[in-house]
Amino acid sequence: MAGFRDRIGIDFGARLPIEDAVAWSAASGVRVIDVRLGDTGNVFASFDATRIAGVRRSTEAASIQLGLHTLSAVNSAETAPFLSEAVDEYLRRYIDLAGPLGAGWIVMHGGFHFTGDYERRMAKGIERLQWLGDYARSRGVRLLLENMNPEPADAEVRYLACDVEECRQYFDRLDAAAIGWTFTANHAHMLPVGIAGFFEAFGPARLEEVRLADNRGGKEEHLKPGDGTVDFEATFALIEGAGYGGHYMLAYGTIEEMREGREELAARAVRAGIAAA
Repeated sequence: MAGFRDRIGIDFGARLPIEDAVAWSAASGVRVIDVRLGDTGNVFASFDATRIAGVRRSTEAASIQLGLHTLSAVNSAETAPFLSEAVDEYLRRYIDLAGPLGAGWIVMHGGFHFTGDYERRMAKGIERLQWLGDYARSRGVRLLLENMNPEPADAEVRYLACDVEECRQYFDRLDAAAIGWTFTANHAHMLPVGIAGFFEAFGPARLEEVRLADNRGGKEEHLKPGDGTVDFEATFALIEGAGYGGHYMLAYGTIEEMREGREELAARAVRAGIAAA
């Protein structure tokens, strides 16, 4: 069980400064983490050479794989003057810091639209990710596109890259050598195709991270395993059975709840027959 548990990471978001997240993970036996930059404790301007070197020493000493996760509220499909340039700079800063910090990946998003500007926003989101992918690749940084959650049918603002059709439009136009896939299973659970249908539409070829939380299928919720209706045993069996050998990332509740969730999900992997007891 320890082997599979070691592949289950924690997304700290902006809960802690990156050094504290690394120290907590090292003490708790967590070997894979995501962190969000740009927020309190991790503001971009604070990452001078000394801080960057310290983070890298700490992650390497603890054998921790570090990933970065951009803020989905920053609209990758932004088209307005001045704001569009600000989005470019925000995402470029992530790429510029990822290499020096030793981050193995950056999770990005397709953006969001306002119902009446769907096509224009999607085109801009894809265009932006194309050049960001090229920019990141030139610096040895890997980008991952996350499938997002659907919003209610009458919502004015909706994420892009939510369902199979939308994600296919992105992936068909984005170079797989530069941009992989972060599969957020709980988002797929909200769709009619479900987790299995969404995964089977794309398979494991581009898959480099699987994000996990529970929900009840009706609205966006990030619940502890067991508080919703996600079948984690079936999810693990499906994904592992397709040959996936990468990491999983928990994103819900508190840090302590995610620590407990690692144990719970590792036990479920045993019950699913994909990990030894």
